[in-house]
Amino acid sequence: MKTMIDFHEARTFAIPLTTRFRGIDVREGMLIEGPAGWGEFSPFPEYDDRESANWLTSAIEACTVGWPDPVRGRIPINATVPAVGPEAAREIAATSGCSTVKVKVADHPESLAEDLARLEAVRDGLGPSGAVRCDANGAWDVDTAVRVIPALDRAAGGLEYVEQPCATVAELATVRRRVDVRIAADESIRRAEDPLRVAVAEAADIAVIKVAPLGGVRRALRVAEACGLPCVVSSALETSVGLAAGLALAGALPSLDFACGLGTLSLLGSDVVGGARSLVPVDGFLPVSPVSPTPDPGLVRASEREGWWRERLDRLVVQGRVLD
Repeated sequence: MKTMIDFHEARTFAIPLTTRFRGIDVREGMLIEGPAGWGEFSPFPEYDDRESANWLTSAIEACTVGWPDPVRGRIPINATVPAVGPEAAREIAATSGCSTVKVKVADHPESLAEDLARLEAVRDGLGPSGAVRCDANGAWDVDTAVRVIPALDRAAGGLEYVEQPCATVAELATVRRRVDVRIAADESIRRAEDPLRVAVAEAADIAVIKVAPLGGVRRALRVAEACGLPCVVSSALETSVGLAAGLALAGALPSLDFACGLGTLSLLGSDVVGGARSLVPVDGFLPVSPVSPTPDPGLVRASEREGWWRERLDRLVVQGRVLD
């Protein structure tokens, strides 16, 4: 165990995705070791230094001071269905072991027919008692959202909620007043200058909270408390090292009424952690751990852009762009 962080020894990783997701085919980042274990620094390539600093703060929290004590030992998990065809969607829903499934919609402007077929297939695979939610990643304008959400709700046999149907807080608030399906806010919380604007504007019924973009477990807990909304903890497409922080947050929340989106290793072609410590849901649940799992050096494939990642990390450390 290290007694301090040596950023020069941080290791890059690159993992191909099983299906193109969020516009990328490979997930990249860095693994950082400190006195409390390991943290993951994996902001997406387009994020600027200010936004990436939150991810570094989260990694430093994990590998130096660790996380708050949990109030529950295991977390219910939703399966994730990317923009795949109906047969693949049905198979994921039927075999995941999860009772909740999150479905990607609005993958391209003419996707509605595909989205409806995907949701129908998920309901068929999941059965009548499971929960189905969908995520549009802010793709629609207000009129489109109001028009398509009822159709998606019917295709799914009832939606638990629609996540981020529009891009702005004002649009979310308008859609929420005009549809009967619950609205969840994701990007509007984790990428806004003031994440609490969603609650003030009554723009959502549910807050989707992600640890790394908010700067760590403790800061995410403060945001969740201030929002005053039921929370769903979701991943940012991390390895098991990063997912452990999300589980720590879900474990520490005072209440947890919904399954969490932390089963996203299914979207990665491999992991940096081997064997039983890889965070793959079992019977729809994942355990809360006091520390991140230790990477297996034999499984960590270095990024072809190692120099780019090291320059990015060094720039943030030199600038001191780490949040309190």
